[in-house]
Amino acid sequence: MNEAIRHFIQKVNERNIGEPEFLQAVSEVAESLIPYIESQSQYKKSKILERLVEPERVVIFRVPWLDDKGEVQVNRGFRVQMNSSIGPFKGGLRFHPSVNLSVLKFLAFEQAFKNSLTGLPIGAGKGGSDFDPKGKSENEVMKFCQSFMTELYRHVGDDIDIPAGDIGVGKREIGYLFGQYKRITGTFNGVLTGKGYEWGGSLIRPEATGYGLVYFVEEMLKMKDDTLVGKKVTISGSGNVAQFAAEKCIEKGAKVLTMSDSEGFIYDPAGIDQAKLEYIKDLKDNLRGRIKKYATKYKCEYFPGERPWKIKCDIALPNATQNELDLHDAKTLIKNGCFCVAEGANMPCTPEAIAVFNKANIFYAPGKAANAGGVAVSGLEMSQNSQRYSWSREEVDNKLKGIMQDIHQLCLKYGKDPHGHINYEKGANIGGFVKIAEAMLAQGVV
Repeated sequence: MNEAIRHFIQKVNERNIGEPEFLQAVSEVAESLIPYIESQSQYKKSKILERLVEPERVVIFRVPWLDDKGEVQVNRGFRVQMNSSIGPFKGGLRFHPSVNLSVLKFLAFEQAFKNSLTGLPIGAGKGGSDFDPKGKSENEVMKFCQSFMTELYRHVGDDIDIPAGDIGVGKREIGYLFGQYKRITGTFNGVLTGKGYEWGGSLIRPEATGYGLVYFVEEMLKMKDDTLVGKKVTISGSGNVAQFAAEKCIEKGAKVLTMSDSEGFIYDPAGIDQAKLEYIKDLKDNLRGRIKKYATKYKCEYFPGERPWKIKCDIALPNATQNELDLHDAKTLIKNGCFCVAEGANMPCTPEAIAVFNKANIFYAPGKAANAGGVAVSGLEMSQNSQRYSWSREEVDNKLKGIMQDIHQLCLKYGKDPHGHINYEKGANIGGFVKIAEAMLAQGVV
């Protein structure tokens, strides 16, 4: 690490004490960006990166609500409006007990690069609450969402900030949030994405992050004239991203071996086919059950309290949460023959794991590039809302595939060295940065 990088990270740390996730995200970007910025005097002189790590605005608010027993509960709500240089703030809402300012700032910072890479005119934000929808009744979830939006509505709008879903915020929660926004403002517009198709949503939006992840992996495999056919794939998570990544892998002829939740993972050596995947979708989305039930039904192994990275595979797709794949996991994957790791979650690999992947010269795709499909289709949903028009499933899917291919090309442009090795992490960081930097330069010191 050179002195300029060390000094920058130290300064960020001093100004954001007690925010480890945010510091980790900034450090990862700084290590590849600062050497590039040092060679570009206009970016260095204007302190673009120093400005980029400071959110434009952070809103923190109280969310009181009544549970089914008539008792008052109080949660904390957030919205981090990170950067609007290339468009209105755009990014998901996360409802989970782990939500705090550090987590949301890291997600918003990553979102800035991700949204830039899509090529769409959208800025970056992130928000949410430490509310946990698990174990709550429909009525309690609705009351919380209504209380949350009663404050959030002041800070969002279809030309200001357009939230979407994230962990703990699916179609149900988006519906309650949208209903309350419409009730308060009296307007029906595209202020939220991830809506139901019947009321302004886009086809392919639920599938977009998982499908886009697999489209990106396909582009990586093309670099060695290979395909997904016959590849063994391990997947973590069993929510939206994991489900549709698995679905697209199955469609492309790969064998999906694992899925997981917070309590453990299942290993099905016969492969998770489409019928088995439909069971997982029903189990997780409707019954809100645990993945362990899959092992009981299909007579396969279940590993409580573990992650799936010890299973031999060709391709690993970490789709659960941040820092779920560490140094030991990375070494195990490489030892077992894994040659491609692509992040469906945000920052699921630790810095030590990433260093191992890059040193081993295997394909590693950071989330800001590989999982950008979700926000890309959110951007397409915004376009459809503005036109009061809906595109067909095929049209949206083709646009998604094209966006993922374009992102891959940007990663090649900025991440390929003279020897032909591709550092996707470097490519994504610089590729996402340049568009934001040029916009910030053009708009002056604001």
